[in-house]
Amino acid sequence: MAGEGGSAGAADAAAGLLNGGTGEGPGGKRARLGSALHSPPAGNRVTVVLGAQWGDEGKGKVVDLLSLDADLVCRCQGGNNAGHTVVVDTVEYNFHLLPSGVINHKATSFIGNGVVIHLPGLFEEAEKNLKRGSGLEGWETRTVISDRAHLVFNFHQAVDGIQEQQRQQQAGKNLGTTKKGIGPAYASKASRTGLRICDLLADFNEFSKKFKALAQHYKASYPTLNINTEAELEQLKIYAEKIRPLVKDGVYFMYQALHGPPKKILVEGANAALLDIDFGTYPFVTSSNCTVGGVCTGLGIPPHYIGKVYGVVKAYTTRVGVGTFPTEQNNEIGEMLQARGREFGVTTGRKRRCGWLDLVLVKYAHRINGFSALAVTKLDILDDFEEIKVGVEYHLDGEQIPYFPANQELLNKVTVKYKDLPGWRCSTEGARTFGDLPAEAQAYIRFIEEYLELPVKWIGVGKSRKSIIKLF
Repeated sequence: MAGEGGSAGAADAAAGLLNGGTGEGPGGKRARLGSALHSPPAGNRVTVVLGAQWGDEGKGKVVDLLSLDADLVCRCQGGNNAGHTVVVDTVEYNFHLLPSGVINHKATSFIGNGVVIHLPGLFEEAEKNLKRGSGLEGWETRTVISDRAHLVFNFHQAVDGIQEQQRQQQAGKNLGTTKKGIGPAYASKASRTGLRICDLLADFNEFSKKFKALAQHYKASYPTLNINTEAELEQLKIYAEKIRPLVKDGVYFMYQALHGPPKKILVEGANAALLDIDFGTYPFVTSSNCTVGGVCTGLGIPPHYIGKVYGVVKAYTTRVGVGTFPTEQNNEIGEMLQARGREFGVTTGRKRRCGWLDLVLVKYAHRINGFSALAVTKLDILDDFEEIKVGVEYHLDGEQIPYFPANQELLNKVTVKYKDLPGWRCSTEGARTFGDLPAEAQAYIRFIEEYLELPVKWIGVGKSRKSIIKLF
């Protein structure tokens, strides 16, 4: 009897806990919890801007536009291998680690745990942009860094260069990395030997031991590697105190942002869909997830807090470095696109390869990311073409394929079917509404929308903030 009474008492107590002391029956409480599963979660939503090609689509300009009204602008992956250019009042800012929205003095910038950070590069970037204009003044007071972000060390960068040399010698071609140490840093992270911001700020003696062990590992693996361990540790000790006021628990910081007072939260993707470590043109990719899944893992937020996802597409296609490029134009058309578009990498200064817009590729990016709408940038670069081609089908062994091949050898074999569209042969740079565009340029945008079954929300026709047409 005592046992039965104890069980009943425990059941009553459990029911009381479940009901929160309200006297409500357990069925009623469970029903309310169950209905909550089918309701949108309370809190703020995150707007995401992602590249839909091989990068360099003009994400920085779109982020800059949206950040004017944002309270929080976040980076969720990559490192200073990314390059975003923003032009404000003729002043050109180049960002690599800092979110492009940092020039909005009303917004907070957040560098999430998915980003790998080279501290000397971060402060060098800030100094360079401070010399360009007033946009970055006081950046430290409105920047937050996740304590879980991994560190890129100088020897990671050196190893990156050595690995590229080895690939060239052994296979006759390299991956075309930026040599910023991003791949080796993510490799350290994956092998669980990496060091994070929280390690740097906790116990420097313990951090130093782990740093020396990691350096020794790389020295053993790469005999030609020269590491000045003590000098780098001295430098890191100084940087630790410089960033200490900026660092917060990133998960709790984002939780507060999502569940606090109404906020407009913007996430700025680095790199692009076709450079994603899983979904890109592997192995000629970056070392992180730069598709929409990287937003959740790189910031520590649940997926149901993601709202709009905007894809950014250049009106043609470019790629830096090596790797398959089905619509590339190794001819005067490619040279014309390169010259008119001033296609040089922001991070490396390398000349970008150029070709026609590949909508098969963009549709593939859309399947992965589920874009809400698109921004089409650099439409003005097509102003002088009498005829414009758009890639609309891939064929393999004489038959159309409905997918984007994972294997690079197969992708090298595809032939592209093009849709020929008339050019407009006049300047679009002064256009500020869709109606200002020539009829042929309007038809070009409408064709993109119809093929992808996706609306175009913005059209870029120049470098400045004012050179963006908003359609809705």
